[in-house]
Amino acid sequence: MTIETHTINGTRIAEVVSANRVIRGVDDGLDLLGNIYYLDFDRVILYEQNITPDFFDLKNGMAGEILQKFSNYRVRLAIVGDFSKYTRQSVQDFIYESNKGRQVNFVSSVAEALNRLSQ
Repeated sequence: MTIETHTINGTRIAEVVSANRVIRGVDDGLDLLGNIYYLDFDRVILYEQNITPDFFDLKNGMAGEILQKFSNYRVRLAIVGDFSKYTRQSVQDFIYESNKGRQVNFVSSVAEALNRLSQ
C-alpha cells in the first residue's frame, strides 16, 4: 500500500493505492484511519476494490462502524468505484444519503473524489 498526496488549494488529500484489499474488517479500517491521521491527512480517497465486499452488506454493521470512526475523527472519505453491482435497495439508499453530505462520498472517478474532497 502506498499513499499518494494530492494538494488542491492548500488542502492535502491522501489517495490510498494498493493491489490488495486494504480493508478486510473493522480493525483494518481503524488501522487505515490511524495511519492516515498520523500522517496528518483529514481527507482520503479509497478504491472500492480495496474494500471487502462484506463492507457493502449493511446487515453486518461493518460499514457503519468504520464510517462512524472516520466521522468521529473528522476524516472525510471518498470511495471510488462502480457501485451499480450493489442492487439491494438499502445499499443504494445508503450511498444516495451519504452523497448528500460531505463526510463520506461514493464516486465514480478520482477526479470526482478530488473535487468533492477539496471543497
